[in-house]
Amino acid sequence: ADYVTLVSAEGFEFVIERRCANVSGTIRAMLTGSYSESKDNHVTFPEISTRVLEKVIEYFHYKVRYSHSSEMPEFKVEPEIALELLMASNFLDT
Repeated sequence: ADYVTLVSAEGFEFVIERRCANVSGTIRAMLTGSYSESKDNHVTFPEISTRVLEKVIEYFHYKVRYSHSSEMPEFKVEPEIALELLMASNFLDT
């Protein structure tokens, strides 16, 4: 499938391109291994809030868009979610 669904702790579903989701080593492993997620292209993150998962997905798109660019604009992170975002990015291997 070209798209995968990422679900936040609150149950909000984000449908994104698989190539963007693959920025995360954790998600890539779940979608290619023998996990149930690889069959239904649906990954749930009970510990990641909607607000943080949305920012993570924004980063996935940013990374895909600028990975081969000589100029990368700053990726802005709101201070109030910085710690949660750091923990999520560590878990997601991004």
